[in-house]
Amino acid sequence: QVQLVESGGELVQAGGSLRLSCAASGRTFSNYAVGWFRQAPEKEREFVACSTWKSGNIYYTDSVKGRFLISRDNAKNTVYLQMNSLKPEDTAVYYCAANIGSRRPDAQLMGPGGYDVWGQGTQVTVSS
Repeated sequence: QVQLVESGGELVQAGGSLRLSCAASGRTFSNYAVGWFRQAPEKEREFVACSTWKSGNIYYTDSVKGRFLISRDNAKNTVYLQMNSLKPEDTAVYYCAANIGSRRPDAQLMGPGGYDVWGQGTQVTVSS
């Protein structure tokens, strides 16, 4: 059983930076695709970034390209989301997720349906 725990969310001013962490327990993280999603109030959960199996490919949603960076530390079984140049529209609860079942195509990993396990989320608030 894999468990994911996010941390690092907080209140930050526009233009600032945060690094979110997603620590996995139960299995070796490096073997699985991992994604970050976010959900703002009254909005659907949206894809932010993902790192596919063994980090073969990395994808970002257009609105965060050039500002956010997903990375892994396999020794710590942790995935990070470095967020720079934050904007008020980045305000949301951020979730990490892992595809630990059958390996899914990259396109499916850019949607919530591509993942089997989710963390509880961490709140990011960007003030203007």
